[in-house]
Amino acid sequence: MTRIDDTPPAWDDRTQLTTFLDYARDTARAKCEGVSAEHARTALLPGSPLMTMSGVINHLRWVEYYWFQVVFLGEEDHAPMTDDDPDREMRIAVDFPLPQLVDEYTEQSARYRELVAGNDLGTRARRAIRGGLHVDLRWILHHLVEETARHNGHLDILRELLDGTTGD
Repeated sequence: MTRIDDTPPAWDDRTQLTTFLDYARDTARAKCEGVSAEHARTALLPGSPLMTMSGVINHLRWVEYYWFQVVFLGEEDHAPMTDDDPDREMRIAVDFPLPQLVDEYTEQSARYRELVAGNDLGTRARRAIRGGLHVDLRWILHHLVEETARHNGHLDILRELLDGTTGD
């Protein structure tokens, strides 16, 4: 896997946050390069039977959907997760080819990049999160950098256990 440059071209908040989010997204996609269809669906962690390469990528896609479309824009939630099956996005991911999931994540990331570019970082989300708090776009970006980076660690572990591939 090739390391993607994470050094921002400027030092303002927006550029730093979007550069790190894009870096984390690119890293997640890079970790999926060359994964076989069988390996993409294979769960190896006994305590996490839904933790597959496909499941993690689909989870990242739906996490961004939730924070940008449902929380920030206040749109109706059409995510596959339910109260009865909160990890459904990871469960159903094995029914789709990993390259398709990666492509959908890539296309969605481009749309959200435009959304972020068109809004001030201090813009409050239309929908409240727990406790009635209306986070701002800056908080959402920080959260997504953290969330994506954390799951990149899962992808690292899965990939190494699956086929021995390690990355930077």
